[in-house]
Amino acid sequence: MPKSSNGAGKSLVRASLAIHEPPLGTGTRPGALIKTFDFDFNPAQLSLSRAAQWKVTPTVAARGGPRPEFMGSEPRAMSLEVFLDSSDRPTSDVVLKKVAALLRCCDVTAKSVAAKQPSPPWVVFQWGSFSTARFIAYVSSIDVSYTLFGTTGVPIRATCQMRLQEIPRKSRRQNPTSGALTARRVHRVVAGDSLQSLAWREYGDATSWRAIAEANGIDDPSRLPTGIELVLPAAEEVRR
Repeated sequence: MPKSSNGAGKSLVRASLAIHEPPLGTGTRPGALIKTFDFDFNPAQLSLSRAAQWKVTPTVAARGGPRPEFMGSEPRAMSLEVFLDSSDRPTSDVVLKKVAALLRCCDVTAKSVAAKQPSPPWVVFQWGSFSTARFIAYVSSIDVSYTLFGTTGVPIRATCQMRLQEIPRKSRRQNPTSGALTARRVHRVVAGDSLQSLAWREYGDATSWRAIAEANGIDDPSRLPTGIELVLPAAEEVRR
């Protein structure tokens, strides 16, 4: 039995990684959603870290030692393990494709190159109401270990160690009680949906459809294919 099936892996709420185009210009809001990476097994463990920078300047006059000067806080970092397994389908290439999707998080996107602002995707890790672990980040490293192979030599089990580095945002876009990024939702479009109806349902204001269009890089609001996933910005972002 895979180790990720123990403990947190049994949770009914699945963790996911929303992968976005980087923003254009100097903004700190992620661009259009590229894809949502859904975890097969929830992480059994997450490691979060943050550091504060202090400067100490030695001085002869201070007998008890100089007073440290606070220089600022560093962004958060998170390490997590992604366990992938398709051993029940020995000829499947699902694991290979999912690993490739994660590795692409370190590749420059074609749209950012075309805009002459080359950058890898920006990501948001999400796991239910675990808001402390929700922040906009870039993938700083991915280490992959293939541990089981099918009859054709294709990997059918892998463990990926990921490290995410937070991209700082202005404090007015944060939750004042926890410092955590306000939650965005991902909505899968069904028949009958429109940007206006989604804006009314989400924010109580149909004219806020432009915020949804901007967050997803939609140029023609009349064309909304069924089945695509849309990022719905937090209400605080729409109202600011």
